[in-house]
Amino acid sequence: MEWTDEGVVLASRLHGESAAIVVLLTREHGRHAGLVRSATSARLRGVLQPGNRVEATWSARLFEHLGSFRIELKESHASELFDDALKLAGLAAASAVAERSVPERESHPEIYEGLLALIGAMETAALGEAWIAAYVGWEIGLLAELGFGLDLSQCAVTGNNDELAYVSPRSGRAVSLSAGAPYREKLLTLPGFLVGRGGGEQEDLEAGIALTGFFLERHVFGAQGEPLPAARDRFVERLRATGR
Repeated sequence: MEWTDEGVVLASRLHGESAAIVVLLTREHGRHAGLVRSATSARLRGVLQPGNRVEATWSARLFEHLGSFRIELKESHASELFDDALKLAGLAAASAVAERSVPERESHPEIYEGLLALIGAMETAALGEAWIAAYVGWEIGLLAELGFGLDLSQCAVTGNNDELAYVSPRSGRAVSLSAGAPYREKLLTLPGFLVGRGGGEQEDLEAGIALTGFFLERHVFGAQGEPLPAARDRFVERLRATGR
């Protein structure tokens, strides 16, 4: 069996002396692992970095086998972000979240295209941390694609879409400022940039990351008996440090 697809490197782990098990998020074949021989060679070391876009050919005798990859670099995103520690942390977080949440060998082109768009936002962002709003949006899209979408279109109580300020932790639906006031300590903060208010101040960005983290932990990782990826935790810590 054999197929060729484009993908983003999510992880690469040494296997034996010179090979590696490489995990890709591909456009048509979903999250897919394969053995890459000579992964420690000078040609491949820089290619197999999380976030890089590659063209991969997978082959195996049977579909259920691990199989092997032949990989060619298309875009070296990791090197483009090398001088920005926060962006590198964000790229590592997105890669780890995708690796551990997207079902294996199940096509999710929307998640793939969203990841490419997020990487593009990281590369083109000139000032501040505005790209983090794109990161939050990608995680919201991932939740929706996995069947756990948030409804931020209108208040779950009043049906109106003005002054949306909270999200119900039980239903994932937005709640207005007035309707949520008596229960605000039990509700999650809805950052303004997710409902068209403001461009995303530090406090809002942190609230957005906390919002998606809550639902990822509850519906995706918690359901597997696992914590959120450590790379995501490190990203959150670094983001908080930038606001001090």
